[in-house]
Amino acid sequence: EYRGLVRHTGGCHCGAVRFEVWASADLHVFNCNCSICTKKQNRHFIVPASRFKLLKGADNLTTYTFNTHRAQHTFCKTCGVQSFYTPRSNPDGYGIAPHCLDDGTVQTIVTEDINGKEWEKAVKEHKTIRDMSKP
Repeated sequence: EYRGLVRHTGGCHCGAVRFEVWASADLHVFNCNCSICTKKQNRHFIVPASRFKLLKGADNLTTYTFNTHRAQHTFCKTCGVQSFYTPRSNPDGYGIAPHCLDDGTVQTIVTEDINGKEWEKAVKEHKTIRDMSKP
């Protein structure tokens, strides 16, 4: 459906939440050291909202916000797994947890550390992060 992209599927641990996302088979994953990403070990790649579809479980999601309340940390009410969320850097897209994808569609993962402890500075200095949710 999307030229050069792969249809990945995934979800939470208990299976109540399932989604599909169109992205490269070679993922660029962010490892953020902000307070919540550190506590949750939240590593994620970013996609435009148009390339994400929730297949089931909307009624089983709950959301946590803090500080600016721009990031929408969604997670399964049953098992507590956050398989995707709306990142502060890209409120028009989704941050997808690669470890919540089903096996078989990811070829490689390159991880980039991002200094979320100094979020404003890190995002300002990063050349591409704000454009990752653009179609």
